[in-house]
Amino acid sequence: MHGNGKRPSHARAENASGIPLEPVYRASAEAEAFERGEPGSFPFTRGTRSDGYRGRLWTMRQYAGFATAAESNARYRYLLARGTTGLSVAFDLPTQLGYDSDAPQSRGEVGKVGVAIDHVRDVETLFDGIPLDEVTVSMTINAPASILLAMVLAVARRRGIPFGKLGGTIQNDVLKEYVARGTYIYPPKPSMRLVTDVMAYCAREVPQWNTISISGYHIREAGSTAVEEIAFTLANAKSYLRAARAAGLDIDTIAPRISFFWNAHNDFFEEVAKFRAARYLWATIVREEFGSTDPRSQMLRFHTQTGGSTLTAQEPDNNVVRVTLQAFAAVLGGTQSLHTNGKDEALALPTAESARVALRTQQIIGYESGAADVVDPLAGSYYVESLTDALIERAKSLIDEIDGLGGSVEAIASGWMQARIAESAYRAQQEIESGRAVVVGVNRFVEPDAGGVGPVLQRIDPAIEREQVARLAAYRAERDGALVEQRLDDVRRAAEGNDNLMPHFVEAVDAGATLGEICNVLREAFGTHVATEVVG
Repeated sequence: MHGNGKRPSHARAENASGIPLEPVYRASAEAEAFERGEPGSFPFTRGTRSDGYRGRLWTMRQYAGFATAAESNARYRYLLARGTTGLSVAFDLPTQLGYDSDAPQSRGEVGKVGVAIDHVRDVETLFDGIPLDEVTVSMTINAPASILLAMVLAVARRRGIPFGKLGGTIQNDVLKEYVARGTYIYPPKPSMRLVTDVMAYCAREVPQWNTISISGYHIREAGSTAVEEIAFTLANAKSYLRAARAAGLDIDTIAPRISFFWNAHNDFFEEVAKFRAARYLWATIVREEFGSTDPRSQMLRFHTQTGGSTLTAQEPDNNVVRVTLQAFAAVLGGTQSLHTNGKDEALALPTAESARVALRTQQIIGYESGAADVVDPLAGSYYVESLTDALIERAKSLIDEIDGLGGSVEAIASGWMQARIAESAYRAQQEIESGRAVVVGVNRFVEPDAGGVGPVLQRIDPAIEREQVARLAAYRAERDGALVEQRLDDVRRAAEGNDNLMPHFVEAVDAGATLGEICNVLREAFGTHVATEVVG
């Protein structure tokens, strides 16, 4: 505070989550309200590893994918050569929605926001020269996640790689698609079946694979607060555990292969506290509500991506600073894996140069900042500990409210969760438009003559779509059509019955069935989901 006892004009009375802010934080009984424990021990508030990053750094997993499998493969090789330690695949919209590149619904979107994948040969090209038994692969795919995983497994089998040596993650979190992102295909019930089929299959056959990455990232991108990001994500996670238990799966078999995906937003200290609070809540939920006795099930392991919605088209160089602060918060919060956005992503997919700068940001934090030398370095900060407590209390209250509605599936079906996010997004936008929330270079400190000057942008050649469609036609012409139809019939019978679908997906894609053909069989068996209007 200033000497006159008044807050300066830039100081907030509360943060974006509505948590009141004090000018000075001191030791208090409230700051000790929750048992912290030690790093690597329950409730894991201080981290899942006793040695933090002293044993090994987080996985530097840059999210990339555009145009064709061959072009994306070149970008992966570029990033691996510069020190990336894990791959994260971005798919185009047709792939995310289960359409082949030649489908009418795909027109104009092939390869635009990610890589186009139609069949197993595309996946062979995507990972050409990349040792799948040495490099972990994360795939941001949801409704057709099981089929994309089947393609990876088919490629591994062709290369003679045992499934037990494969490490990676499929996002496979369809609940947040209904509430925040929109790339769903089937209704919730069969979608949840696909999730539990993957869990059961991988527990037996692909034990090192993370079968679901439950995403708060997109909930935050849609406009939620940090409290809502924690609460809605963990409520969704509880629904997946309930579905797994209903399918006869053991919690301590399934939960160790569940991971999470969080946003790193602009409020540096709240973000550090958010990761700590989420670990505490997950540990207590899994142990107390689901009866877990395995510490590995209780550890919230997570990937973080810096906040896409915080990036500005104006003065894109400012985004390098935003991304650095967000990445630093994720590291101080104990993330296991991190993606840093390119400075130009408010305008287009990142260029190779901006992707390199984003990767270098992580490397400088890891090797030059000293952040990796000490475990949970902000522990004991009166402010961070108070924020951790406040986030735990508020998120728990919101989770309890969702449970009172019947769980997250019911909260989503009624539109309650969507309405909450929309309300928070509206309030945040009002804060920006009124100038109460400052965005440098946008509503304050605006450069008057910056218009028309920007970075060189990544552009997708329209010819990409024509070439992808031509390759797809050639692929269909040379495969064994009768065998493909037989394998699709196997998928149809399994979908209409109770068989685990994963083995049928692996055989179908290996025989030559395309993503769209398999998804169309499932559309016939399961139907498609139509969103209900949310009335505010």
